[in-house]
Amino acid sequence: MKESQLAQKLKKHLANVVQNNGSDLHLSVGDYPIMRIDGVLYRLSKEAIISHDDMISLSESLLSEKQMKIFEKTMHIDFSIEIDSQDRFRANMFHQKGNISLALRYIPKEIRPLEELGIPEVVYDFIKRTQGLILLTGPTGHGKSTTLAALINYINHNRQEHVITIEDPIEYLHHSDQCLIEQREIGKDANNFHEALTACFREDVDVVLVGEMRDLETISTAITAAETGHLIMGTLHTNDSVQTVDRIIDVFPAYQQNQIRFQLANVLLGVVSQRLLRKIGGGRVPAVEVLIKNRAVENLIRQNQTHQIGVTIETSLEDGMIGINRALANLVKEGQVSLEDAEMYATDVNSFRMLLEAV
Repeated sequence: MKESQLAQKLKKHLANVVQNNGSDLHLSVGDYPIMRIDGVLYRLSKEAIISHDDMISLSESLLSEKQMKIFEKTMHIDFSIEIDSQDRFRANMFHQKGNISLALRYIPKEIRPLEELGIPEVVYDFIKRTQGLILLTGPTGHGKSTTLAALINYINHNRQEHVITIEDPIEYLHHSDQCLIEQREIGKDANNFHEALTACFREDVDVVLVGEMRDLETISTAITAAETGHLIMGTLHTNDSVQTVDRIIDVFPAYQQNQIRFQLANVLLGVVSQRLLRKIGGGRVPAVEVLIKNRAVENLIRQNQTHQIGVTIETSLEDGMIGINRALANLVKEGQVSLEDAEMYATDVNSFRMLLEAV
């Protein structure tokens, strides 16, 4: 198959993802193209099986010379693709069994508000502050980037500030309204998250979105930035609020951890942990845990009693907090998701079942 035909085929598949409200497209040697819709994989068995040569040609047509060198060195690379309809996809090209594979995630053009996404509107309260640290957590593909985009969009239309996003790659495109929004892509506009975040101190920035807080240097710089008058939003791949706080502290060597507890207790505004579940009748719906830092949470972090944060969340419903197990139980009670699907994401099945039985 000629390179131009491959590119056209890819555009066709990506357009199908958009038209069918899909989320992902997978291209793997020896298999049909595979589309994910509502969390379920579907093989496009009417298409041709993908060959080794197909993927080599596709990599040559999609990657620049610089990207190809990175791909050859690291064996994987993140980048983005835009098709004729101006729909964008985040892509990851990687090797498996000596062949090239490609995974593409759809990034909707429209940035929807929290209320349309099913995220508690109390989350907007975090971005009414001018400094501090907001963390979005959950597995890959469960809506963290979409929630962050909604928060940045709200700031863009309601405040007059300088916003910088640091992403790998850039996902949602923001267009400056009341704010000045600048978006930096790792590998294209910056070498890494840590260096890009450090540079923000010299760029007169008010709000920074850090696509991933992957390492000690980035996490440390984010905490410092939150201490020095900036509003920082970042993501972690953790399951709930307790894990999130523990992960940040555990990244640091033992001799620093007590100091970090005090710093984190001071700067943390809240943690939003989310899962996307299959919705009965089609589509997906989020189950969202919300931790709002209050005096009790602050003291628990300082005193190394993070295992008690879950109790504080459960006793602070009136303040807008909600635990992930209660959020899942509510979705089952409302008839939005099945009991089986909800149990898959419960962090404590016994606690989840008790909440489900409660009137």
